Amino acid sequence: MTSKEAFSIAVERFAKEKRCSYMDAVILYAEENNMEVESAARKISQSLKEKIEVEAQDLNFLPKSARLPI
Repeated sequence: MTSKEAFSIAVERFAKEKRCSYMDAVILYAEENNMEVESAARKISQSLKEKIEVEAQDLNFLPKSARLPI
């Protein structure tokens, strides 16, 4: 088992390599490593959760919240 930080770094690296969203990267990473998606969800760090939330807002899966332009 890996820590939350190591898991999140691996998922972020996976998303960049595969050029996919963070949501897809979590699912694909779990499948490739014979891990259930539910157990992968418990390993997601706060920073990765925030990135997934921003993606979900951009795709209109979640209502948009106020955020500063960067």
